[in-house]
Amino acid sequence: MGYEAARHLAGLGMHVVIVEFVFLDLTSLRCVRQFSRSFVARGLPLHVLLNNAGTMMVPERRTEDGFEFHFTLNYLGHFLLTNLLLDTLTRSGRHGAGARVVNMSSATHYAGELQLDDLQRRRCYSSHGAYSQSKLALVLFTYRLQEQLAASGAPVTANAVDPGMVDTALYDNLWSLAQAMKRPVLRDPSLIQTRGPRRVTELKGHEDVSPLDGARRYAPAL
Repeated sequence: MGYEAARHLAGLGMHVVIVEFVFLDLTSLRCVRQFSRSFVARGLPLHVLLNNAGTMMVPERRTEDGFEFHFTLNYLGHFLLTNLLLDTLTRSGRHGAGARVVNMSSATHYAGELQLDDLQRRRCYSSHGAYSQSKLALVLFTYRLQEQLAASGAPVTANAVDPGMVDTALYDNLWSLAQAMKRPVLRDPSLIQTRGPRRVTELKGHEDVSPLDGARRYAPAL
């Protein structure tokens, strides 16, 4: 879905970094810092930061930094990347045409619970619990970031978007019954090419999202 969204944005005449296949491993905080330094050094403007990478319901594993995998890939990596590129976003935006941070959320965040005394799920691991917690953390980060941007008057907007059910490899780790139940819903091949990416590109060009708006979470129309 990230490729399709990037293709839509490029079609709008935007310079999309993913089209250049710049390597970035969001599960490695060291790699995130290296990427950010490299991007800033190029002196390019940054008008839209789309935090799309994610994983769902994978078996328990740790990253090279020792963090739970869902929490790192779905939240920590995006959190660090956004903060390291925030100055570039602020310089690139202008009032009336602000830069934007778009975080890919999920309705599953409603089931999430932040276990502040066990964020890494070391006591009792649940892949669903780890996933929903990571998505909740990302949504809360989006709201807090927008509060800070609005207070500072920065020409940047932070929003979260739920693309709905899209036929991608994200669902590969569902159990067999859930895999079978989702197939009829996703028989339309256009879902992967239109609905999810369209939600992202529509948000990028959403005329009523001003830099000083409160953070919004966009969900798909049913």
